[in-house]
Amino acid sequence: MSTAALTATEQAVVQRRTVLILSLGQVLGGIAFGATVSLGALLAADLSGSDALSGLATASVTLGAALCAIPLARLAAKVGRRRALTLGNLFALVGIVVVILAAALRIFPLLLAGILMIGAGNAGNLQSRFAATDLAAPVHRGRDLSIVVWATTIGGVAGPLLLAPGEVVGQALGMPPQTGSYVFSFVAQCAALLLYLVALRPDPLLAAQRLARSTAATVGATVADRPVVARYAIFAVAASHVVMASVMAMTPVHLSHMAHGAHGMEATPADVSQLVGVTIALHVAGMYALSPVFGILADRWGKLRVVLLGQGLSAASLLFAIFANDQPWGVMTALILLGLGWSAATVAGAALLTEASAPELRTRRQGRSDSLMSLCAAAGAVLAGVVLSNFQYAGLGVAASVLVVAIVALSPLARSTRS
Repeated sequence: MSTAALTATEQAVVQRRTVLILSLGQVLGGIAFGATVSLGALLAADLSGSDALSGLATASVTLGAALCAIPLARLAAKVGRRRALTLGNLFALVGIVVVILAAALRIFPLLLAGILMIGAGNAGNLQSRFAATDLAAPVHRGRDLSIVVWATTIGGVAGPLLLAPGEVVGQALGMPPQTGSYVFSFVAQCAALLLYLVALRPDPLLAAQRLARSTAATVGATVADRPVVARYAIFAVAASHVVMASVMAMTPVHLSHMAHGAHGMEATPADVSQLVGVTIALHVAGMYALSPVFGILADRWGKLRVVLLGQGLSAASLLFAIFANDQPWGVMTALILLGLGWSAATVAGAALLTEASAPELRTRRQGRSDSLMSLCAAAGAVLAGVVLSNFQYAGLGVAASVLVVAIVALSPLARSTRS
């Protein structure tokens, strides 16, 4: 099918196929993300011998995404989404191998390097949601974007739940403790790489660029650019991600303290892994399971309203983190609401950014958004470890609430019509 002259019907067919392929890729890519979220802090605390340094794991995965977001976006603009996404998968594959090697050699800096590479691969996963909007009809951008985000639920939830089976596989293969589930991650990343290489044709971004040039030459129409709105969208997505990442990063450490007697509980290492795995799985489910609902609401209610809905959910989450953090159910509830708030804010915020940007500026701004989001979250994860060590989990909830307030306070900027 020619990408130079797609009819409306052909464009719809290509878009449906693109969303399907991207969704399948997110299922596979989400497994490595879920495993890293669950194990990263625990491995970092184990190898470094310090809970205060455990936040460096999440910092590394987000820093890797931040460093590669803009280069991958620029690569996509030149050669298409397909090559950019496959490069991200290659980064993740290398990272998984390095993490296993670091655990075997017990080298903390090498562990962070491996997790950083996995984060670089996650930059490709993040780019997938924007790829879903390349050929989407304007009235369905939020929906199509959210479907791809939703697909990550399967892999993201499966990753943490594979911790226990992974330990069995790891022991059988003679792998270091707490790294067995990365076997599943490696296989899934290989499958995602092959999927994009073979099936993501025609490339959605290249097709969209040709359609935009053809439309401009024929009709002379242009899409109004709203930079103030775009900047607010970038801020809202980044700040929402910082809130989610900082609290999530410290939750495994907090639960480990609870399970080892800090609150009158005693547990075996297997019990700790199960508690952490179930909690993070519920959180990841909250992040992705209802994203199509938020995408549809963003198309119907408006993107800004759904961004603010996300802040309400995040605020409720932080209240549980502050006042009910001494019980597993309280932490689980906080993490579920935290995931829902992140989902609403990032789905609607990403759609708002795309809507507010002229076609020739979209890919560049999308890369900047992903880079800033990940970079800020990396810094937040590092600071979260310090806050947890000095002010406990409740103090972390109070600190995170400042960003929620800021997103709401600056929301009038999203109504700006300035060019």
